[in-house]
Amino acid sequence: MTTATLHPPTARRPGPKSWLTLVGAEAKMVTRDTSGLIIPLGLPLLILVMSAAPASQEVIVNGRTALDLFVLPLVLTVIIATIGIINMPSFLAYYRRSGILRRLAVTPASPAMVLVAQVVVSLVQAVLGLTLALVVAFWGFGANPPAHLWTTVGIFLLAMAAMYALGMMVAAVAPTPNSAVAIGLVLFFAFGALGGLFGGVQMLPDALAPLADWLPFGAAVQALGTAWAGAALELTHLISLVTTTVVGTGVAIWLFRWE
Repeated sequence: MTTATLHPPTARRPGPKSWLTLVGAEAKMVTRDTSGLIIPLGLPLLILVMSAAPASQEVIVNGRTALDLFVLPLVLTVIIATIGIINMPSFLAYYRRSGILRRLAVTPASPAMVLVAQVVVSLVQAVLGLTLALVVAFWGFGANPPAHLWTTVGIFLLAMAAMYALGMMVAAVAPTPNSAVAIGLVLFFAFGALGGLFGGVQMLPDALAPLADWLPFGAAVQALGTAWAGAALELTHLISLVTTTVVGTGVAIWLFRWE
């Protein structure tokens, strides 16, 4: 019996080139999905353009307008919610349904690589949407910068983590890509409606209005607006986003199956 038989060569772990190749493949998949590419970029811009002109004339506090405190936080939340809750789960559900994740499990390329690559691509898409929205808002409608820049950035990242955690939950329970899109749309519109997507929290019935502070969509919008104004953050909003991130991630890990 030879030494090679006693000690078989170990599989070589994927290197940086493999990771870049996989991220590139995921990027191509996203760009070929026309609706998944346009909606997270086009829908927020449509909301912004329709609301920005009158909102930019209404000063609320600290020289910040309704555009700064209400419209932009809503637009930024829509971007990360559509990508995190609707787009990303549909791709992961497709890969599981088609057996790609199962086949990767027996290769040096772990199925987790697909998840990481999809998150990277979706983050790039979110940054692109964020950049487009801010360019239009600042150059087209004279939006003001946040009073507390780094607090605003931190809230945005926390809100993104919460939306991605919800998306992972959807990917964990959805058996097919179509069901992932359906579940994601229901969550998006339900949380959005209770978070001010269709006319502001003040338009909600008295019994439903308090939910805006505790559900992740409304908490993200209000926390971003508060940070933009330079006011003290509400603990309720932070608790909502942190809890959604922790619980959503935990449930997704518990329920997610590679096949």
